[in-house]
Amino acid sequence: MVVVGAGHVGMITAMKLAEANIIEEVVLVDIAEGLAAGIALDLTHSTALLGFDTKVRGVTSLAEAGSADYVVITAGRARQPGMSRTDLVEVNAAIVGGIAREAAAISPQTVLLVVTNPLDEMTHHAWRASGLPAERVIGMAGVLDSSRFQALTGLAADSSPSAVSALALGSHGDEMVIPLSQARVGGTTITAALPEAKVTALVDRARNSGAEIVGLLKSGSAFFAPGASAARMVLAMATNSDEIIAATVRAHGQYGIADGYVGLPARLGRTGLREIVELPLAADELAAVRTAAARIAERVADLERTSAPS
Repeated sequence: MVVVGAGHVGMITAMKLAEANIIEEVVLVDIAEGLAAGIALDLTHSTALLGFDTKVRGVTSLAEAGSADYVVITAGRARQPGMSRTDLVEVNAAIVGGIAREAAAISPQTVLLVVTNPLDEMTHHAWRASGLPAERVIGMAGVLDSSRFQALTGLAADSSPSAVSALALGSHGDEMVIPLSQARVGGTTITAALPEAKVTALVDRARNSGAEIVGLLKSGSAFFAPGASAARMVLAMATNSDEIIAATVRAHGQYGIADGYVGLPARLGRTGLREIVELPLAADELAAVRTAAARIAERVADLERTSAPS
């Protein structure tokens, strides 16, 4: 499998995939001479320490990487303080579009997993640029946002984050939706475990966690949780997992969304999206997910107008 972009997110993604020890080879790709090769060698030096046999290689082009079952796209400009994900649209669209086209040409049966921001628009853009079926172009956002909410809720409820069950749907941004009707803390509804105002604050903080980290770092953006989330999705596909996770996928009528990419509950398999799982959301939650899909569609339309050949 291939990870494009040997920055912090790509590095963590590669490390987690290698450590899982179920993928034969992980190839890091980065145009910066020596960067991917250096990280790959450093990871290789840890094989005895961490107990994995995965081969790790670093190259400067997709052509050198060769064909792959999965291509994770992390390449692109990261957010700086004061920047929104939307500010990154034009510069990252050119990067993601080029990678998607080349990856599909080299590996016509590959699955693309998009991590580059703004996530929702870039996933749609990768699908259009690659020409691959929508089931084989998926965005990583819901796993990350769900994990952020689980971690914050665990701290607030004095509980293990693994005991918190929740899915972050909608967009990777302002229209993120956490259906509280489905959220649990140790088997108890989240609204019974914590005061309503506290839960609302936790949802807001999870929604804005990326910006919070950018502000604290001063330079760069989150990478540990995003990289681990991308690896989690690849492993779910590689193992044909039956778990339900949140992913940015293209709806075709599910949840009353006629068409378009949006974060929804999904099961992934070896060839990408297996199915979109329809949960019994409350009326206001369903409306919020539909609103998110509509807002994403508007931004996608704007991107397509600005990126169309003149």
